[in-house]
Amino acid sequence: MNKFFDNFYNYAGFGPAIKATMPSNETLEFFKGKLPDRLLEYWQEYGFCGWGDGIFWLVNPLDYHDILQTWLEGTEFAEREKNGLDKYYVIGRGAFGDLIVWGKTSGRSIKINSNFGMLLPRDGTEKLKERGEDRSVELLFATMSKEPYDQDDVNESPLFERALNKLGQLEADEMYAFVPALALGGVNKLENLKKVKAIEHLNFLAELGEKRIMADIVAMSNELHKN
Repeated sequence: MNKFFDNFYNYAGFGPAIKATMPSNETLEFFKGKLPDRLLEYWQEYGFCGWGDGIFWLVNPLDYHDILQTWLEGTEFAEREKNGLDKYYVIGRGAFGDLIVWGKTSGRSIKINSNFGMLLPRDGTEKLKERGEDRSVELLFATMSKEPYDQDDVNESPLFERALNKLGQLEADEMYAFVPALALGGVNKLENLKKVKAIEHLNFLAELGEKRIMADIVAMSNELHKN
């Protein structure tokens, strides 16, 4: 375990891994050259698995290919893929359905907040060129914290620990979901949470309404500092 992953595992408190499924040789071979070698090494060591009692999951991008296309449909990111400028893969998922998307040329470039239909871009193209793929992945894990993957209730109090205690630990193919969905007027309360199949529910959320692409805060900040 290198110092970057040690920070994720021990200092940030994500370890140990749970509900692990080891990748097949075919899967590893398929993603060689498409995703960073360091990420594939993490898969080989820990598998596709949950971290922090299941608040964050390392996932097989093949399982999320179709749902990612649904979320990106009609956006500039779909156009970038179509024009061969980038290729996107879901590499991680939060307990409440957030998706972490890696771009072949843009690095850790999109977070999809499925509950609110928001795509939050963060173009890491220059950083990826500067640091290289492996160091970029190392820093992604080294700087990760649990808070962004939690979900607040109506009183702005985190829900994950309470959901875990009430509903039990998630399986690898499950997420905590609000029923009814927030986009349908549901309320983010503990009593409205249920365990559901992740991909089916993410498909459902993707089809509920118009997706909103939020401002790239990092890019805006960089532009400001240039002037």
